[in-house]
Amino acid sequence: MLTAFAILTDGLAYAAYLFMVAVGLTLIFGVMKILNVAHGSFYAFGAYGAAMAAGIYYDRGLPEAGGFLFMILLAMAIGLVLGLILERGVLRFVYGRDEVIVVLVTYAVFLILEDVIVFIWGPQSYAAYQPMVWAGNVEIGELVLSNYDILLVAISAGLALFAYWALKFTRYGRLLTVVIFDRETAAAFGINVTVVYTVTFIIGAMLGALGGAMMAPKISITLGIGVEVIVLAFAVVAVGGMGSIEGALVGALIVGICRAAAVHLMPQIELFVIYAVMALVLVFRPYGLFTRAQPRKI
Repeated sequence: MLTAFAILTDGLAYAAYLFMVAVGLTLIFGVMKILNVAHGSFYAFGAYGAAMAAGIYYDRGLPEAGGFLFMILLAMAIGLVLGLILERGVLRFVYGRDEVIVVLVTYAVFLILEDVIVFIWGPQSYAAYQPMVWAGNVEIGELVLSNYDILLVAISAGLALFAYWALKFTRYGRLLTVVIFDRETAAAFGINVTVVYTVTFIIGAMLGALGGAMMAPKISITLGIGVEVIVLAFAVVAVGGMGSIEGALVGALIVGICRAAAVHLMPQIELFVIYAVMALVLVFRPYGLFTRAQPRKI
């Protein structure tokens, strides 16, 4: 029972991290039909921005509780600026092009941004451990849980509920639904698709940066973290279904719990199990578990 509970808690914490990153990726694909490889860079910039914010804040001896909020705000501000620059400066010129070309463009942007990270922060590693230390631990029987992991799960759950509410019950959410279903018809009815694209990409970039900021206290922030996370995010959205918020949530839960089970029961297959789950789902559901209905054009 102790092992099962440990698998569940570790799986939920890992799933929360995966969902934060994957939700932005699947939102961008669902609206813009762009498989954004550069999304890993948003995560990396968010993590580096959070580490910079931690250094600025905690070196001044300010109250520890405010440091976490400052890290998140700075990381999301970086995501906002970066998303706006990339969408207006690069991606708007490739709308309507072949999907392979768009993927190659975002991959090129990803490689450029990796060098930008080196230019700004250098090749050394950074740490932003202060919020995790400040949060402390809680003991449940023989199991010790990090309060920061509990906070991570709570924030991800809140993000999922907010995304559902925003898509179902707000004007912008309904506009997104129309654009997702049929971009040409949406434009014919007077919806400014260009603005929808820009806002969506910025939101996706901010969510990616948020994921990086949230994980910064738990990891060593070093070169290459964007590569690892984009592969995992692709696995999650492939399981859940590209373009589906519900799919990103369910996919993150499946991948997170399966990965935690492997870590506790058979550590040597930790990496393999993630891709095995993806392959197994795609054998029976080639477009993921929550594929959106596609319009049939005549």
